[in-house]
Amino acid sequence: MATGRLGVEETLEALNAALGPGGPVWFKETRARHLRVRDFLAPRRALQARFGDAQVPERVVHAVAGLQGPGVAPVLRCAPTPAGLALQLQRPAVFECVLRAVAAYAAPAASATGGPLVLLHCPSLRAELCALRLSQLRAVLVADHLARALHVRGVSVSLVPAVQDPHMSTFLQQLRVDWPAASERIPTDALRCRALAELTSAGDRGALPPDVLGSVCLKELVKGRGRTAGYDPNLDSCLVTEDLLSTLAELQAAAQHWPEDGSQDLAAAPNAATESCMVVHVVSYEEEFQQQKLDLLWWKLDDRAPLRQKHLVCGPVKTAGVPSTLTAPEYYELRHAQVCKASALKHSKDLAQDPAWKETFRVLSAATIKFEMLSKAPQSQLLLALADSFSTKGTKSGTFVMYNCARLATLFEGYKRSVEQGLYPTFPPVCSLDFSLLREEGEWLLIFNSVLPFPELLSQTAALDGTAPGLHVPARTEMVCKFLVQLSMDFSSYYNRVHILAEPRPHLFGQMFARLQLLRAVREVLHTGLAMLGLPPLTYI
Repeated sequence: MATGRLGVEETLEALNAALGPGGPVWFKETRARHLRVRDFLAPRRALQARFGDAQVPERVVHAVAGLQGPGVAPVLRCAPTPAGLALQLQRPAVFECVLRAVAAYAAPAASATGGPLVLLHCPSLRAELCALRLSQLRAVLVADHLARALHVRGVSVSLVPAVQDPHMSTFLQQLRVDWPAASERIPTDALRCRALAELTSAGDRGALPPDVLGSVCLKELVKGRGRTAGYDPNLDSCLVTEDLLSTLAELQAAAQHWPEDGSQDLAAAPNAATESCMVVHVVSYEEEFQQQKLDLLWWKLDDRAPLRQKHLVCGPVKTAGVPSTLTAPEYYELRHAQVCKASALKHSKDLAQDPAWKETFRVLSAATIKFEMLSKAPQSQLLLALADSFSTKGTKSGTFVMYNCARLATLFEGYKRSVEQGLYPTFPPVCSLDFSLLREEGEWLLIFNSVLPFPELLSQTAALDGTAPGLHVPARTEMVCKFLVQLSMDFSSYYNRVHILAEPRPHLFGQMFARLQLLRAVREVLHTGLAMLGLPPLTYI
């Protein structure tokens, strides 16, 4: 039997290596109708390109069928089919390997070691709360989610700016956004002296607004470092204000003084921030041009500014059914009211003032907004349908995910009560369970599409390529929401079709315990995914 944590990536690498030199050919199946007959497929056309019109050599088929190695899932059979080379795994062995080590599959495939320190900067958090646009809210939620993903991966992260407005802090708490706060600004004296020495229009102060110190020329930087990095060639100067210097001072301090869990080497050699720190500015599309100016000004005024500054630009947010001027606080209030109304219709009474439900409605409102804002790639345009026809039954909503989280909680609470009543025995040791009793199609869908690939999904969500050329860095912050929605759909379908808690008859307990252990793994993955979004699991909804 395979030992250690199984991995989809490790299995695919081994399968492709078994075919000999060439690019990747194999892919993992995900659809139920294909998983009835195979788990991986090497398509016929790809094999023809590799081996010509001849059949795949028998020795290759045998090599694939006998595949073994660290992280490689055990193979049952490999055979040519009209669709290509089809491979099926030893499913009972996969169930056993995964479900005996559930905790290992709720962690990233590999922790980051020796990687860069990441400074996440979200300028939208400097906006006035009452004027916070939906596109800015999207940038805030993307930054918060990315920070959590990086933390889970073991990356040292510093968050800027510290929020000074207490109303903004309260709003972020409502949305389950974990962001630092501060009561005082960082001194700007050193930067101010350097800026005054660089000003090109200090002698003509009368023509400048009262809050502007002067203008700094950026042409040289744009033609040099900016051109190779992909900065806008039209950038030629920047008006320096006290607010701008305050922003730079906070970035400067964050890049040079890391939290206690940061790099010890950086503390010993402050100049190392230039090389070892990567700054990611998470900005709305309206803010990017101004942020490019700020990047160049930082380099101009600070010789120790990090060399790697990347932009994660969040696309525009459009609305349907409400005025386009809707602010972020108004959006939250709208969704909160809709959640309360939908719950009142479901339970036939208004629970909005019930203390036991208030926190549940806050969580549901935050979940609704986060799944709406984070379920698409951040760079793409987002359309929000905000009409009053809100429903908690939509299978792609945050409330649907939370509903299935509550169903899992109810299931295990029901088992616990039955044990207390003497109907069921206590849960046996996992090593004694017979996972060959898991034969339902939905059970394989849950383990193969959700639990097994989850560690790799955690790693991919936190992947930031700071070495790639260009100014912009892609991020896959939509992956967790999409994954949790699909997991909830698969679980809901299985739960509706299969009776988990069996009749209290000893001969049925074996299958029941195997199913409960599978759903323990599903629950662990679901809770970890929700934590990546800052959402607590709900026990009722």
